[in-house]
Amino acid sequence: MFFLKQTDPLSVLLSNIMPFRARFPRQSQLLLLFSLPAILLFGPGCWRQPPTVVQTEKVARRNVTERVTATGKVQPFLQVKISPEVAGEIIELPVKEGQPVAKGALLVRIKRDFYEASRNSAEANRNSSQANHQSSRASLLTAEANVRKAESEFRRNAELFNRKLLSESVYDEVRTALENARAQVEVTHANSTAAGHQVQVASAALKKAEEDLLKTTILSPIDGTVSKLTSEVGERVVGTGMMAGTEIMTIADLNKMEARVEVGEVDVVKVVVGQRARLEVDSFRDRKIAGLVTQIANSAKTQGMGTQQEATKFEVRIRITEKEFFRPGMSVTADIETTYRTNVLTVPIQSVTTRLPKGSVRPDAKKDAKSVQRDKEEKDAADLLGISEKKRQKEGAKPIDVVFTVVDAKAKLLPVKRGISDDNYYEIIEGVTEGLDVVSGGFKAIARELDEDKPAKVDNDKARKAAASK
Repeated sequence: MFFLKQTDPLSVLLSNIMPFRARFPRQSQLLLLFSLPAILLFGPGCWRQPPTVVQTEKVARRNVTERVTATGKVQPFLQVKISPEVAGEIIELPVKEGQPVAKGALLVRIKRDFYEASRNSAEANRNSSQANHQSSRASLLTAEANVRKAESEFRRNAELFNRKLLSESVYDEVRTALENARAQVEVTHANSTAAGHQVQVASAALKKAEEDLLKTTILSPIDGTVSKLTSEVGERVVGTGMMAGTEIMTIADLNKMEARVEVGEVDVVKVVVGQRARLEVDSFRDRKIAGLVTQIANSAKTQGMGTQQEATKFEVRIRITEKEFFRPGMSVTADIETTYRTNVLTVPIQSVTTRLPKGSVRPDAKKDAKSVQRDKEEKDAADLLGISEKKRQKEGAKPIDVVFTVVDAKAKLLPVKRGISDDNYYEIIEGVTEGLDVVSGGFKAIARELDEDKPAKVDNDKARKAAASK
């Protein structure tokens, strides 16, 4: 007689069949009797979970280089936008787009008739002011001579007045004439000073008119190439000394180029001036171009503000160290080498996954009565301490980084501490030893199916065939 636990599916099946044995014919009873050993032998296997097929790879020492990838455009390191400082009609434009120009070469000439007239008028005003100044200085000399004459007469009349030889009224007239002469000197001196200031004003106006006349001719400020030309002969341009005018052209030094890429706020803290970078330009396929980080923006650029696609990025400039014929605006992808490790333990990047710590329950898992009671007690205790439900859940168990290995056809979970990574491997700081076989595939098994002591079967033949076909 067989004794089976009530929780065994087979015992449940037999317990349901035995009450109806009396209703079966004798042949059916004999068939059932001879079938019981086979059911007992093979029945439990019917409910066994099939092993998960996985692939493994050994933990090995490698050199790992962590990179930050960003996209952007190729731009000249030095470029100048040419805009006029005076308004007028373009009468001469001797350059074309793509033409090399030397520093000091003629780029644009603007019609200068108006500015020549302004210069001539200012020059005439300056000459007139100088003549007035000279006249006022002559008047000042005359007034000073009159003062000396009035003082001499006053001294003679004062001596006569003291001897009682001159009446008081005549004495007063002489004294008043001296005071008037002195006042006239002060007035004439002030007029001469004002005339001098007028000369300065007129000279400044003349200088401005001459500068405006010179600004009708624009020369190249650098050695470079006309990378962009937006105006033609006959067009009118606007410009002032206070703000940028009409953009006529752009001069760029195409011998020194740089990549201007946008790096996300998470990765920008890893980037440092002087780091090496490898650039991929769409126009030069299958080539890696060397570069160096020269500048990192301090201010962020926010894209799509207020939308779900909002992103914060920082501009990073990379000087291209190789000579090549780049054109401004070419698309570029930069891999900036931020961190480098040599001879460290590594595992395939797909081998590292996350699991909740042992004893933790997933939020979406079904809970038994004990778990429900424990959660209720924890909630009551948190309420007494003034801890909110949201904070309690946030401070709950957090997933940890793990890898899996297969021992005796069962998966074993190993918590690990990972470091930097490249495109293929993670650096493992703690948790594994060199030469250990860790699970590297498939993705579904690592991400969801595998867990501690779950059946697993290693099959590396499939992975070898896939690698050989490549």
